[in-house]
Amino acid sequence: MHRLPLAVAALSLFTLASVAQAQIPSLPSETPASFTPAVGTFDYTRRTAMIPMRDGAKLYTVILIPKGAQRAPMLLTRTPYGADDRIDTHQSAHLAAVIGESDVADELVESGEYIRVLQDVRGKHRSEGDYVMTRPLIGPLNPTKVDHSTDTYDTIDWLVKNVPESNGRVGILGISYDGFTSLMALVHPHPALRAAVPINPMVDGWMGDDWFHNGAFRQSSLNYAHDQEATRESSVTWWSDNYDDYASWLNAGSAGDTAKLHGLDTIGFAQKLMQHPAYDQFWQNQALDKILAKEPLQVPVLLVHSLWDQEDIYGAIHVYKALKPKDAGNDKVFLLLGPWFHHQARLDGSSIGPFQLGNDTALFFRRVFLKGFLDHFLLDTPPPGHPFPVVAFQTGVNRWVPMGIWPPSCLPPGCVSAFDHLYLRPGGGLGFTAPPADEKPGYDEYVADPAKPVPFLPRPVHLEGDQGERDWQTWLVSDQREAASRTDVLTFESDKLTAPLQISGEPAVNLVASTSGTDGDFVVKLIDVYPDEVGRDPKLGGYQLMVSADIFRGRYRDSLEKPSPIPADVKQTYRFKLPDANHVFQPGHRVMVQIQSSWFPLYDRNPQTYVDNIFFAKQSDYKKATIRIFDAGKDTSFLQLPAIQQ
Repeated sequence: MHRLPLAVAALSLFTLASVAQAQIPSLPSETPASFTPAVGTFDYTRRTAMIPMRDGAKLYTVILIPKGAQRAPMLLTRTPYGADDRIDTHQSAHLAAVIGESDVADELVESGEYIRVLQDVRGKHRSEGDYVMTRPLIGPLNPTKVDHSTDTYDTIDWLVKNVPESNGRVGILGISYDGFTSLMALVHPHPALRAAVPINPMVDGWMGDDWFHNGAFRQSSLNYAHDQEATRESSVTWWSDNYDDYASWLNAGSAGDTAKLHGLDTIGFAQKLMQHPAYDQFWQNQALDKILAKEPLQVPVLLVHSLWDQEDIYGAIHVYKALKPKDAGNDKVFLLLGPWFHHQARLDGSSIGPFQLGNDTALFFRRVFLKGFLDHFLLDTPPPGHPFPVVAFQTGVNRWVPMGIWPPSCLPPGCVSAFDHLYLRPGGGLGFTAPPADEKPGYDEYVADPAKPVPFLPRPVHLEGDQGERDWQTWLVSDQREAASRTDVLTFESDKLTAPLQISGEPAVNLVASTSGTDGDFVVKLIDVYPDEVGRDPKLGGYQLMVSADIFRGRYRDSLEKPSPIPADVKQTYRFKLPDANHVFQPGHRVMVQIQSSWFPLYDRNPQTYVDNIFFAKQSDYKKATIRIFDAGKDTSFLQLPAIQQ
C-alpha cells in the first residue's frame, strides 16, 4: 500500500534531475567525428593492404610510393618485427626521413625511383595466420600448404597486379630474419622477382648462426624465442633478476633450468631447441645453403656479410659457396664483405668499437654497391656495366678490394701462398715452422671449472640500455687481454711480424687435446696483437683484436648428428672451421691464438660429464676437468690459415 507513493516520489525526483541537467550548459567537443590528415605536401603516398595468400590468410602490407612515381621498381621486405614499427617512429613529409636508419634502403627511396613495401610475416603483428619461427619449407617439417616461399610468391603476384605505379619488377631485401625471408623467396621464385639482397641472413641455426655454433647453444636464443613467440605483437619481454647476466644464468643452472624459470614450456620454438641439441634432420632439412644448392639459380643475388657479425656470421658466406658453382655466366651471384657488426650496413660505418675505418663504409656500401646492384637489375635502363662479383673490405689496412671469387686464390699484382700452418709451440709459442721430426710430444694444460666459466665480455655482463646494446654489437672486437690473464685460458703468441701477413678466407682448426672429463667445449680465437704503443691512437697499445673465433662442442668430434662421450685422458683431434676473415696483420704486430673451454653466458656451460642432453644437465653433472693441448711432437696442434703473402 505504501510502495505506490514511493515510486511516484522517485519518478518526480528523476524528472526534476533531468530538467536540471538539461538546463546545465555544456562545451561542444573539439574533436571532429572524423579527421583526414593533411598530407598534400608529402613526397610519398602511403597505402596499406591485407594481401590474400593461397590458404585464405591475409598479410598486412604497407606500400610507400614516391609522389609522381611511374614505372618504378618495388623493394619488398618481409619481417616479423612489425611493418608499422619500421616506418612510424619518424613522422615526416619526406619518405627517406620516415624510413630513416631503420631501413637499409633509405638511400634508394630518397632518389624517388623505388616503391618501398614492408609486410608483416604470417602470424606476426597485423598479419593473419599462425607464426612458426623461421617457418620451414613445405615438406617433412611443414605439413601445411604454405611457407615463406609461397607467401612471397603470392605477395609479389598481388603487388604487380595492384600497384599501377610499378614497372612490374620486384627486388627483395632485408637483414637478419628479413635476410632469411629474402633467401626463401629464391625457392620457386615469382617471375617478377628480379633481384635479392640478403644481408646477414639467418641460414643454418645449428652450424653457426643464431641458435648454436658447432653444437654449443647460444643462450640468448631463449630470450629471443620468448620475446618473439609469447605474443603476436612481441609485447611481452624477457625479465632479469640480476644486473649481471653472468650471475643470472649461472645461478639458474642449465639452459633448460633457465627456460623453465621463464615459463618457456609454452613457447613452441624453445621446446624445439631443447629437443634437437644435435645436428639432426630437423636442422639439416631447413639449412638454407643446402636447400638453395639444389634449386635452379634464377634470381640475381647480392649476399652481404659482416666480418664481425655477432649474430649470423655463418649464413651469407655459405650461401655464396652453395650458389657460386651454379653461376656459369658469373653474372648472378655477388658477395660483399663489410667491416661491420650485425646490421651495421644500415647504420654509420665509420668505425667498429675503437677501430676507425677511414670513412663511412656502410654509407659507401648503400650508395655505391647496393644502389648499383639494384639499379642494374630493376630499373628499365640499367647503368652500364655491373658490380664486381666480390667486393671485400680488408681490415687492418682499411680498403675495399674487388675480386673475381671468394676466397681469392691470389691478389694482384702477384702473390704466392705461404704460412699455411700456424703451429702451437710449448710454453706459449706460435710459429709457421713445423716442429722437428724427432721432437718429443708435449702439451700445455689448464683446469676448466664450470662453476667459474670464462665470460665472453668483462663482468658485469649487462646488455640492456644503450651501452649494453653497444657492448653486444661490438663484443667480437672487444679487447681479449682480460681473457689472456686467466689461468683457464691458454695463450700462444708469435714473434713480431717483419712483413704483412694477409689472410683471406676460412681458418681451419686442427686441435689435438685431451680432457679428464667425458665431454667438453673448445673455444679457439685467432688474434691480432697490436704493438705495445700506438702513437696516433694510444688506447690501441697492446690491444688484442679477435680476427676470427668460434666454439666447438667436443661430443660432436666424430659426428655432428650422433654425439658420443670423449674418452677420458685420451688424445682426440678436433677439426672445425673459424669464420671467414679478410685481414692484414701489419709488421710490428703479433699473431696470437687463445684456447679456452667456455664463453659464458653467451654459450651454455658444458658440464664436462657426458649427459644425453645438456639442456637438462643436473648440478651434480658439472665438474672440473683438466684440459691438455698438445703443442710439441708429431701431434702438434695447428691452425691452417688462408694466408697470402704479397
